[in-house]
Amino acid sequence: MTAPVPYRVADRRVETADTVTLELVGENGPLPAFRPGQFAMLTAYGIGEVPISLSGGGSDGRLVHTLRSVGAVTAALHATGPGQVVGVRGPFGTTWDVDAARGNDVVIVAGGIGLAPLRPMVEAVMASRADFGRVSVLIGARTPADLLYPADLRRWERRADVRVIVDRPADGWTGNVGLVTALIPQAEADPAAAVAFLCGPEVMMRFVAEALIRRGLGAHDIHVSLERDMRCGAAWCGHCQLGPLLLCRDGPVFRYDTVEPLLRVREL
Repeated sequence: MTAPVPYRVADRRVETADTVTLELVGENGPLPAFRPGQFAMLTAYGIGEVPISLSGGGSDGRLVHTLRSVGAVTAALHATGPGQVVGVRGPFGTTWDVDAARGNDVVIVAGGIGLAPLRPMVEAVMASRADFGRVSVLIGARTPADLLYPADLRRWERRADVRVIVDRPADGWTGNVGLVTALIPQAEADPAAAVAFLCGPEVMMRFVAEALIRRGLGAHDIHVSLERDMRCGAAWCGHCQLGPLLLCRDGPVFRYDTVEPLLRVREL
């Protein structure tokens, strides 16, 4: 196992009450380039390390990670500010298959903080917009206050069909209310020529994938990111096992036809 490489926090942006985005720059030069869908092991020195997916940068010497404070390590990382140093190992994991989507319509569906791993995928599509057909970005959140990247959403709306839905509206909210699956019929895509990318809670991805399949997409054209219980990033601890798969080694990004039979087994 390689030692963490020191990265300095160049910027810290508060996203929600418990979520921040950190922009990191290598102290001694960058690690090898990260690609959309991959993750890093981030270290809070003296406390521990956690796997966090890339949410920006990756190929320009910067690493951008959006993380939620949910435990000791993420709480420590959440509290870091500009000038402080964290450790980084990586890149790890499989990637969003951007090339598979070229020439096709694209449907991107995010639930909650699942938008963070999908953000590099959206940016890759926007950077080569002419290479893709119609693009729908469908986003679900618990409340309007839990929505990530509002400035990005406004920018994406100029080049794609962006739709947002929340579980619980707040005063003044005039948008959609309900589950993100309610947006699937509104997606501007030809099911016979579309590729989908999903990230969020597992149960959400299952229901979204089933809704997309009912619309006519093939399970092999649906890609999901599974990050349940990932801890070591090296397939040693076994916490992320899903049947024959170890998600940190074999994923986290999979074609849905590969994992759908496993997700249906309650004991797994």
